[in-house]
Amino acid sequence: MDLGIKGRRAIVCASSKGLGRGSAEALAEAGIDLTLNARTAETLEATADDIRTRYGVVVKTVAADVTTEEGRAAILEAEPKPDILINNAGGPPPGFWSDWGEAEWEGAFRSNMLTPILLTTAVLPGMIERGWGRIVAITSGSVKAPIPQLGLSNGARAGLTGFVAGTARQVAQHGVIMNNILPGQHDTDRIKGLMGATADREGITVEEARAAAQARLPRGRFGTASEFGKVCAFLCSEHVGFMIGQNVLLDGGAFNSTMG
Repeated sequence: MDLGIKGRRAIVCASSKGLGRGSAEALAEAGIDLTLNARTAETLEATADDIRTRYGVVVKTVAADVTTEEGRAAILEAEPKPDILINNAGGPPPGFWSDWGEAEWEGAFRSNMLTPILLTTAVLPGMIERGWGRIVAITSGSVKAPIPQLGLSNGARAGLTGFVAGTARQVAQHGVIMNNILPGQHDTDRIKGLMGATADREGITVEEARAAAQARLPRGRFGTASEFGKVCAFLCSEHVGFMIGQNVLLDGGAFNSTMG
């Protein structure tokens, strides 16, 4: 399928690896010029070189912490007129409610709620003026089904979801489409860390923790960054002009419901 977005320009946050990289690669395959962001310059440049070589698109890089004002300013200086924004950031650490104080909650809200909101509000005026835009927030399946040990993520990402729900309906008339993707368990560094924590907590090996987690999924395996990226690219396409403020769940069937 032709996504109808060849030649457009995208900012993809936290895109040197994992779901962000999967999304960047799918957009590059669709002919999108990219501005990639991550904190580690070496990993980011390696990803950018690989994408340039394989897809022949323009790829700019900004090695910066997107959760800081300086980092966001650097990204927007590198790409001041994006057609597409992919909001993404690593999730806060797992734990128990009694582990988290003010500092931990502030960190979670800054990374997983406030940062994507500020980036979105920075690019929206230009998208509205140009009459076209796509904004996708990578949140979490925990927005629909809270995960007890990920309480920081549950709270922060739910706040972002509320912001997107309201804002999407205000800007749709201008050709700007906003939606969320809610990943479940994908085979990324994040899941490796969570499986390690599970293994330590339950006194089992990481391999046993992975096998048990995958067995609980109707699909029988973790998702891949590549298949996630394809869905993200579709949500940036010309074909979603009537899809407003939705939460697309990619969790291998883990959330058990008749109506999504």
